[in-house]
Amino acid sequence: MEMNTIIIRSGEIALKGLNKPYFERILVEKIKQHTKMFLSKGPIEIKRNQGLIFLKASKEIPLDELVYEISKVFGIASVSHAIEMERDMEVIGDAAVTYMKQLIKEKGIKTFKVEAKRSDKTYPVTSPEIARIIGAKILVGCKVLKVDVHHPDCLLYVDVRGDHAYIYEEKIAAQGGLPLGTNGRGMLLLSGGIDSPVAGFMMAKRGMAIEAVHYHSYPYTSKRAQQKVERLAKILCQYVGKMKVHTVNLLPAQEEIARVCPEDEMTLLVRRFMMRIAQDLSLEKDCGFLITGENLGQVASQTAEGLVVTDAAVNIPVLRPLIAFDKVDIIKKAQEIGTFETSIEPFEDCCTVFLPKHPSTRPKLEDILASEEKLDVVALTRVVMESRKVIEIKQ
Repeated sequence: MEMNTIIIRSGEIALKGLNKPYFERILVEKIKQHTKMFLSKGPIEIKRNQGLIFLKASKEIPLDELVYEISKVFGIASVSHAIEMERDMEVIGDAAVTYMKQLIKEKGIKTFKVEAKRSDKTYPVTSPEIARIIGAKILVGCKVLKVDVHHPDCLLYVDVRGDHAYIYEEKIAAQGGLPLGTNGRGMLLLSGGIDSPVAGFMMAKRGMAIEAVHYHSYPYTSKRAQQKVERLAKILCQYVGKMKVHTVNLLPAQEEIARVCPEDEMTLLVRRFMMRIAQDLSLEKDCGFLITGENLGQVASQTAEGLVVTDAAVNIPVLRPLIAFDKVDIIKKAQEIGTFETSIEPFEDCCTVFLPKHPSTRPKLEDILASEEKLDVVALTRVVMESRKVIEIKQ
């Protein structure tokens, strides 16, 4: 059966020293998970070789779709569709000429450069000699081409390793980062806004597996707002695989806070409730971290003082990957990962319910704690948690 060959480079994993095989094994498993959707169309084989991962797939599988899916796997730096052959110089030269003729036809290239590498130092031809010999073959076989070592239309790579040689002309950038699941588990506070899906993506890119909790205030917030969050989670699933979203109705706590506490502290007191509940879920689900989309100074509750008060409600670390981002950078990343258009749909979320006219921007922890003494925090938390539902989101 004819097979396409794809070379996968793992980037940052190369720096992991003695732990490198562990990270590579996890990465291979994640690649298998992302590509199993194609198995109905033909076989896929994956193996590691000298720091690279080689994937061979049936030519019945759409190549562009396969490469796109692989490029979404965290831990992969770049991907190339390569032609595999014997490592005989005549065979490599003939294959290179055929390959370049195809590129002339498809892309109209006029200039080229050959960049060669031999991983096996026992191979009798050095890397510069390989480049020179293959370049000369191409000039003879493709009369319309010229060499341009500075700005070629095509940079042709020749890689000799193991028992085979490979040629390719493109390194397609992938997500980078570390394989999912190699850096613990986190509970993402997932709203319907722009920031929190990006925050979840950023932590997943660093290898952290995620679950999510979403707060609503039904009937003040609508079912459509809930469905919007589920769609955001589904987009994230393209990168993180299936994930669980815990939905919690925060309205009982909000109503009691609004009834007995100062209006200007409303946002912070509700936020502290969110953090406590997220912590309870984290401990239940073996998540060692909370993840939020908070951004320093973006809104009143996200001032430096406000974040200190918020963190004081929990005992596990709170990760804020967007803390120093400009809003335009967050929007750009949301557009890149595909969540932006869904995030800006105009459905209300629980944070807009009972919103104070003049929220406290420089709160003192002792004042917040004094207000919370008016609340039966344990009973309210129990009531709120009784509303919890768990939704499993799949790609």
